[in-house]
Amino acid sequence: MKTTEVAPQKLAAQLLESYEAGSSFFFASPRRTLLARGTFATVPHVGGQSSLERLGERVAKVLSDARQADHDIPVAVGAVPFVGRAPAQLVVPMTLQRAGPLVFDDVAMPPPVLPQRYTVRPVPEPAAYLDGVTQALKLMQSGPLRKVVLSRSLHLSANTPIDLQRLLHNLARRNPSGFTFAVDLPGASAGEGRRTLIGASPELLVSRNGMQVVANPLAGSAARSPDPVEDQARAARLLESPKDLHEHAVVIDAVAEAMRPFCKTLEVPARPSLVSTQTMWHLSSRIVGEIADPSISSLTLAMALHPTPAVCGFPTELAHEAIGHIEPFDRGYFTGTVGWCDANGDGQWAVTIRCAEADESSLRLFAGAGIVAGSKPESELAETEAKFRTMLQAMGLGQGAEVKP
Repeated sequence: MKTTEVAPQKLAAQLLESYEAGSSFFFASPRRTLLARGTFATVPHVGGQSSLERLGERVAKVLSDARQADHDIPVAVGAVPFVGRAPAQLVVPMTLQRAGPLVFDDVAMPPPVLPQRYTVRPVPEPAAYLDGVTQALKLMQSGPLRKVVLSRSLHLSANTPIDLQRLLHNLARRNPSGFTFAVDLPGASAGEGRRTLIGASPELLVSRNGMQVVANPLAGSAARSPDPVEDQARAARLLESPKDLHEHAVVIDAVAEAMRPFCKTLEVPARPSLVSTQTMWHLSSRIVGEIADPSISSLTLAMALHPTPAVCGFPTELAHEAIGHIEPFDRGYFTGTVGWCDANGDGQWAVTIRCAEADESSLRLFAGAGIVAGSKPESELAETEAKFRTMLQAMGLGQGAEVKP
């Protein structure tokens, strides 16, 4: 494989500009930018609900075979679904270019304009989502379920083809502290064209660099305000909110428990801190460990953590069962994980949120909210609306754009 190391600033932006839907994988984190092209090898699919089992081992085998075939510095890139009904989309690319973090020149690179006319169909309708939250709260009152994450989708159709390169540019520009990604997906059914998973996640599932592993779960959220005083007040309330602190603790306890068997040491913050995107405040805990066995890859760690209570709930099996009964759609790759893993086991995997599945002229956006005891249905609905803004604003909506129901 041809691997090109490029300068960390303007050339990182050039990688973004070089992205082409249908033939590229793009992944930008706060520290690096990757652009992969072509397919040297594909990680084989395993059918049925067990398709994600031993995924790390299957990827390691493909990477080992690629290295033996003189494919230099093999790396697997792609996306893993929420559950095993959809196959993991992981490939070893023909070429891989790396750079440092994206740095934008406001003069040379003005924000591009996207099509401004869309029709929109919510699934489920807002009233049905409120009913779903009420159902989840009743389940918690009558059994051991402590948290469940319930999601919504927006189906948007454009009057012209969607320029995914421009959309990706907007997402990267608006979310410099997150993980911006674009991944090719197969058609949803036979005969359909390829799709693209595109988004800007604020949440790191796990990374491995040498012997150090890091997870940074987010749980507990509040929408930001354009008024600076109110914005800071919302952040302060979030940091002291009993409901949100409880939701966060459920997630942190589960993530730390999943990481401990793999680590010699593990540092878990006593209290969360605040992180922000352009649209949301989040409670955040950065968990750092030293891995005990160097053969354990970043993807194996990711699969041990996935799905965390931040995107599914707790206990996991009960939460997943509730999601299946309440949500009226298949999440597919939403709330899965997206990223890369090399033959040494190093890699980085983000939680697949603040995203959409796109085809030539339509997008399916996703957003979810964590339901715990004390949640209010109207507040959870408002939280999903706020989370949709990451994608909607990158599409040019909310700024004089036209949306028709």
